[in-house]
Amino acid sequence: MKPAKIAVICIAAVAAIGLALVVRAMGSSSGAPAATAVAAVEAVPMAKVLVAAKNLEPGSRLTDADLTWKDWPIAEVNPVFITDGSVPIPGAAAEGAAKEAKPVDDKADKVKKAEDAAARVSRAATALATGGAKADYIGAVVREPILAGEPIVARKIVRAGDSGFMAAYLEPGMRAMAIRVTVETAAGGFILPGDRADVLLTRQVKMPAGSASGEDTKFVSATVMQNVKVLAIDQATRAADDAQAVVGATATLEISGRDAEVLALAKSEGELSLVLRSYADTAGPSGRTPAATRRSDAAANVVRVYREGQAEAVVVR
Repeated sequence: MKPAKIAVICIAAVAAIGLALVVRAMGSSSGAPAATAVAAVEAVPMAKVLVAAKNLEPGSRLTDADLTWKDWPIAEVNPVFITDGSVPIPGAAAEGAAKEAKPVDDKADKVKKAEDAAARVSRAATALATGGAKADYIGAVVREPILAGEPIVARKIVRAGDSGFMAAYLEPGMRAMAIRVTVETAAGGFILPGDRADVLLTRQVKMPAGSASGEDTKFVSATVMQNVKVLAIDQATRAADDAQAVVGATATLEISGRDAEVLALAKSEGELSLVLRSYADTAGPSGRTPAATRRSDAAANVVRVYREGQAEAVVVR
């Protein structure tokens, strides 16, 4: 065979083998499934943080609709945030790590873990029954503006019993004033914080000379304040859930500055009594009555005139 033919055959054989290898490689690469690297994504531990459901203005009282739970990455939870207690906060975790560094008896450690588990179950059951920490903040007063979705912190609210609660609880322009009460003068103790009441003044007045009754004095009673809000009985600003009555020595009322002057004068003139109003009768005007206003103005405009050594009280109108 001629050398030229042998060379052509060798080249054709090499080309055929190369083409077969290329086809085989292409077939194997297209037929085999592509290996995809899937990164294992770990679930980020979350905690439930109490946040504002809407924008809250200073002076507003928190209701159930104002608060909501929001999932928050536990690594970003500030210790001042309010959580539902289902997971430990970072500050508590650091404290736990410090305790683990110390030698602990295995038996005592098991007992402690069992107690912690029981406590978590108890907290969860309490949260289901009472609403958890959320229920503890209903009725608190907003001290600083809180935006929707912003965590509730103690610095921006005032809870019942906290310092400054009464000042934050008052409506703008109103004053808090206390009067002495007893069981008899406070509707038998059935007047509770948050109720509306009238204030009656019972006093002794002198009868004019030669009166038909022949008496020098008599007792008269009049309503000096109407539809005023009872802020507290003694130091309790909220009655217990199962309380039907509250007996105290003082009742704190919410009144205006001018009404406070009238009420202070009435306190010095006689005995004050609280009269409980119906819930259906709280939409009327609130504050001093016309009779109390006239009495107060008359007392404020009395001028003593001395004539020949004799003092005479003259009312200036």
